[in-house]
Amino acid sequence: MHSETYPRATLVSGETPLTHLPSLSENLGINLFIKRDDVAGSPLGGNKARQLEFYLGAARAQGADTILITGAVQSNFVRTAAYAAASLGMKSVVQLEERVPERDGTYHTSGNVLLLRMLGAEIMHYPEGEDEAGADAALRARAETLRSEGRVPYVIPLGLENPPLGALGYVRAGREIVASGQAFDVVVVASGSGATHAGLLTGLRAAGSTARVIGSCVRRPKAQQEARIRRVLELFSELTEDTRAVAAEDVQIWDGALAPGYGQVGEAASEAMAMMAGREGILLDPVYTAKSFAAVPALCSAGEIAKGARVLFVHTGGLAALFGYQSDLEGGLPVLG
Repeated sequence: MHSETYPRATLVSGETPLTHLPSLSENLGINLFIKRDDVAGSPLGGNKARQLEFYLGAARAQGADTILITGAVQSNFVRTAAYAAASLGMKSVVQLEERVPERDGTYHTSGNVLLLRMLGAEIMHYPEGEDEAGADAALRARAETLRSEGRVPYVIPLGLENPPLGALGYVRAGREIVASGQAFDVVVVASGSGATHAGLLTGLRAAGSTARVIGSCVRRPKAQQEARIRRVLELFSELTEDTRAVAAEDVQIWDGALAPGYGQVGEAASEAMAMMAGREGILLDPVYTAKSFAAVPALCSAGEIAKGARVLFVHTGGLAALFGYQSDLEGGLPVLG
């Protein structure tokens, strides 16, 4: 089957911009472009809108009136799901997992959490942030209660045992990039749950692109993330034959900006935020896009991205989470040289 055969709720109207970044191109000695998926879908946008088109499409096809989803406290996926549900006349139940240690009150009340409350989502809490099976089980238990009350719930799962339906959204994105007529040597994207990374790689290859696709780790170190992407692709092959175009060596991972860990702001991420904001006036978030963009200057410095290469950075959004990191950013960002 192909991605076009699955039910889809339209949350992303039209193509997102793909534009040249002249200042950073000159600074890094490459031809750098950006895919602005930070403006995809809902207000404050983000890559999750593309994924949710297929989850919500499936939910509507099943007659669901309530969606349930789990993620970190400042999860953009959870916030975008609540928005999408509201826009389609559905209720949302969101579960917030404690994945990031020693956060202050701002982290637990502002940013995406504030938006969830404004969107009228039912909020659950889960104490363990690295227990995907347990988090999914808690959602399914809540879904059973809702079902007994006459509701029709649809669970958007997190664990690796589930088919990555949302990855279909990034097959579409990969095809969109190739259809733009722009050819790239390297494409850099955040690699977390794996759906965006695996879907994008699949879409690019299926559309004929030979670009090197680099997933920059935001949650797990390189070895663990590489294994995860391979597993996601294996599961994804059950949904679409497009994965046949992906070779084993196409899975490439970089984790140079992961430290000090998921949802924590390190030096590499701070410098990446300063570079993109100061030279191009584009904001990155500390959880995903700062850590993913950090791969570009680092790989340029290491000679792994050649001078003059055509490079695409996929901006996956997440800007609402900035406000949850106020205490980390109060001193400002590094001063550019």
